[in-house]
Amino acid sequence: MDRIGDIGLFLRVLDLGSISAAARSLDLSVAVASQRLQRLERDLGVRLLHRTTRRLHATPEGAILAEQGRALVEDLDALGSSLRQAGTGISGTLRVTASSSFGRLYISPLLPEFMARHPGLKLSFTMTDNVLDLVSAGFDLAIRIGALDDSALVARKLATNRRLLCASPEYLRRRGTPRTPQDLASHDCLLLVGSQGRQDVWRLGDGAGGEIAVRVRGPIDANSGELLSDAALAGLGIAMHSTWHVCAALRTGQLVPVLANYPVAESGIYAVMPQRRLVPPRVRTFVDFLAGHFGENPPWERPA
Repeated sequence: MDRIGDIGLFLRVLDLGSISAAARSLDLSVAVASQRLQRLERDLGVRLLHRTTRRLHATPEGAILAEQGRALVEDLDALGSSLRQAGTGISGTLRVTASSSFGRLYISPLLPEFMARHPGLKLSFTMTDNVLDLVSAGFDLAIRIGALDDSALVARKLATNRRLLCASPEYLRRRGTPRTPQDLASHDCLLLVGSQGRQDVWRLGDGAGGEIAVRVRGPIDANSGELLSDAALAGLGIAMHSTWHVCAALRTGQLVPVLANYPVAESGIYAVMPQRRLVPPRVRTFVDFLAGHFGENPPWERPA
């Protein structure tokens, strides 16, 4: 157990960048933390850390220990949690990051029910549209929308993310309704700015299994889907949105679909977790809870 604890301390040093920060987080003195790291290096017979002017970094041997040792520490923690919680209910702190808009609209309303089922559990949420590093930031879980590209993470699909083009009836009366994707080039389009830059090429299905790519432009671009949906509601242009984001406006007719015969490719809504053999009970329970409320017929696609 001393060895596992020392490996956990080593991982905390790498995550936080210094022995002093790691010691504080574990309620240890810097001297004790340093002694334990030296003991680990001595027991393993290799140097694990080297120091630059500002930060500690892993040696090649330390990098191997970090990659393989993290799974050991997490699995032991998860096993301990499972044993402690067997018959006593879920407890501890669940740390989650989620999209600001999706989290507010579809996760926040579910929390009272979840907390009533698991009163011994604490939730710590970070709502942001930035993609955060789960491991270094200490998150148990992320709710992510769109394509996934990090093979070091484990993902479970919660729902399909269907998307469409939409505009207000007032805009379409004023500017006309596009009939083909090529017509978009002469319209005001509201553009999202994401991690890959300004999304000014819209890709639509052609109805025969192919794809049509159209470069679009317009008076507004933003990194906020909320701002773009507000702009569309105000009649300022055509926007590309997920159905979960604009379902209320579609139901009331404040927004209407555009080019419905040329569908936007679907993606997914996922629960993403650090890769580990044993998922902590608090994480598994929350993911199962969300999957039970979303699934193939999520609330934003049900009749009002």
